Amino acid sequence: MPEKAVISHRGEKYEIGRGKRFYGIWVAGAPYEAPVDRWPENNDGWQQAWMRFTAMEVPGTITPVTSARKSLRFGLGRRIADDSAADAGATGSGAGTRSRAGAGLLVGEGLLVLGVALGLAGLFPAYEGGQSLLSQWDQVVPHLCYVIGWAVTAALVALGVARPSSSVRLGALFGLGLSAVTLGFFLSDVGYVTSGGVSFGSGLIVSLLGWAACTAGSALAFAAKAGTTAQQEQPSRPVRPGRFHVGPLALLVLAGIGTAAAFAPAWDNYVLGTAAAGASETVTAGNAFDNPGVVIAGNVAVMVAVIAVAALAALWRPARHGSLLLAGAIVPLAADIVSAIIQVSQPTSPTLFGISSAQASAAGLTISSGLTGIFWVYFVFVIALLVSCAWLFTEPGHPVMPGFPTSPWLPVSGDPGTRDAVGTVVSEDTDSDASEDADTDGSDSDTGAVDRDTATGDGEQSTYA
Repeated sequence: MPEKAVISHRGEKYEIGRGKRFYGIWVAGAPYEAPVDRWPENNDGWQQAWMRFTAMEVPGTITPVTSARKSLRFGLGRRIADDSAADAGATGSGAGTRSRAGAGLLVGEGLLVLGVALGLAGLFPAYEGGQSLLSQWDQVVPHLCYVIGWAVTAALVALGVARPSSSVRLGALFGLGLSAVTLGFFLSDVGYVTSGGVSFGSGLIVSLLGWAACTAGSALAFAAKAGTTAQQEQPSRPVRPGRFHVGPLALLVLAGIGTAAAFAPAWDNYVLGTAAAGASETVTAGNAFDNPGVVIAGNVAVMVAVIAVAALAALWRPARHGSLLLAGAIVPLAADIVSAIIQVSQPTSPTLFGISSAQASAAGLTISSGLTGIFWVYFVFVIALLVSCAWLFTEPGHPVMPGFPTSPWLPVSGDPGTRDAVGTVVSEDTDSDASEDADTDGSDSDTGAVDRDTATGDGEQSTYA
């Protein structure tokens, strides 16, 4: 009697399926007796086999093996003809999907490149108050960080356009995290201009267009990649919270809330002193809620985005993808730290307090600047987010991942066991020869996975039914 391997998924070089009381990976077309590796026929064994299979196989080539159950009265020639027609239809549909997804990737990449170019162009014209960003060091550094971040996104997406890989998803998520937080910062800039009665500088308009292009490009790239990998790879998405999410979710949400809370109070500390009187006065500035309404809305948008992205990163699977979403959000937060340090290191003009330079000089007024304690609390929380990001990036897969392809042969409960040809669960102690022999039409009744027969005598294998 020939032995069988029931194949459930196939890639470019390898295939995965069930042998006699084990899950295995075979080189495509290799004899049943020579699996690359095998695992016990239980839930853990299937997950380990799948993780190994996806690591070995070329990304984007994994497809489920399906075959409709047919009666024995159909001859082999009829079955082959039907399967060939089905394969041709599936191939045509898959080619159309890949073509649309490829077009989406190209459009997304084009928008990202355009956005990066607009971001660089926005550094030169007047941004607000007649001053360009290049004339304000504390402002140019954050904007350069945004542009560099989106350039990294464009580079990762370009790698995926050239060759199918997970870099598209990673780059797109990085860009989306960056866009989510920078939206609030740009809204604050708009608020400062409108509330101060200053006209929009062309630099601000160009920078806003660059943000919109990069955000749209990142979203298109992520959507296009998701389309090309539907039912082929593990989905990249947030999942419903489970028991193993409690720790990471609590830590990341707390870090996000702490960052948002420390973002709101005043960071700038000024000491005004007079040499004659020997007196001094301390003034703080920069409270997020001590501003016009539009600026407050922008600051609140930043705080909400930080907490939301931190929570999404904890729930995103694979966790490595969630880490890139969080990394994108950290870029503008870290850039804000650098901006604050640059700002206090520069001489403070008396006009900040409504005093002219001549008046300050006549009164012997001196102004020294520094940072408040809450700024350093913010700094610590951003470091905590950065450490959490690194932890997510290196975190191994969880024992059970929502969206992870389940074994087609295990009971829903995941208990060790198999299903016979009519779907009845049998224990591992039961000889599965009977169930394998019963499935004489060459297909698995539950899943449509195809049986691969190989002759034990000469090692020649039959065609797929």
